[in-house]
Amino acid sequence: MTGVEVAAIIAAVAFVILVVVTVVSSVIIIPKVTKTIEKTNQVIDKTSGILDETNVTIQAITKDVNVLTIQIEDLLVKSNELLADITKKVVTIDPLFTAVADLGKSVSDLNAYSRRVANKVGVSSSNATKESVGAKLGKLAFRFLKK
Repeated sequence: MTGVEVAAIIAAVAFVILVVVTVVSSVIIIPKVTKTIEKTNQVIDKTSGILDETNVTIQAITKDVNVLTIQIEDLLVKSNELLADITKKVVTIDPLFTAVADLGKSVSDLNAYSRRVANKVGVSSSNATKESVGAKLGKLAFRFLKK
């Protein structure tokens, strides 16, 4: 056997080992890869279902938000109209409040004046009461002395 023949045999044996390793690897790895691909497909299917449900939910929410937006706009318009009406009425009623405030001040001034007059009359009446008590005592004393 020459060197070329030995090299050819070594190359043939290496090739056979390579083929055996490749076949064994394929037998072990291919089922695992297949299972992984199947699981990935299942996850994709579930995710697709979830995405479909999410799209339906988002569409329903969008419709509801559109309806609510229209209703809120109507409420804002009505609120603005009501506020304008209230403002107009407050402007109309404002002089009435001013008149009531002036009347209250006048009544307060009248009460103060009445108190001052009552105090003066009270002082006069208490003096008159003192005089009448004094007069009564004087009469009584005079009667007593007469006897």
